[in-house]
Amino acid sequence: MGISCRMYLLDQDDTLYRLPNSKFEQMLQDPTRCQLLRFAGRRVRMTDVAVELIDREPSCIVWITFGFLAFDENGCFDRSSFDRHQRARVELALALPTLEPKNEGVIVDAANRFVAQGGCWTPSRALQRRIDAVALEEVKCLRL
Repeated sequence: MGISCRMYLLDQDDTLYRLPNSKFEQMLQDPTRCQLLRFAGRRVRMTDVAVELIDREPSCIVWITFGFLAFDENGCFDRSSFDRHQRARVELALALPTLEPKNEGVIVDAANRFVAQGGCWTPSRALQRRIDAVALEEVKCLRL
């Protein structure tokens, strides 16, 4: 038994593309070295899926997240945009609820919440089922 982390990008027409982890690592290390011309100048939906494997075969989806990846006009990954959204999501996850009584009129800094929400999306039920089917290898998809 094990876990496989898989990343998929979705084109404007909801076509799914598997982004190998090694290619994403290259994009993180040196965005200019790994161009994806198909996505040049666009902000593309992505999904990260963790799949449980039994005897190397996918059995169920453990967790799934939905975000965006931005690419410049040359098809190079915009790492700064990705980093900004990831940091905001981490800071929100680590923020502990205050135990103080609620004070009306208190101003709350919600900047990280807005940044994090701007980096997320929610699929339709039909698209969710298709992503699940691709992640569980019931349906094939294109690889980048």
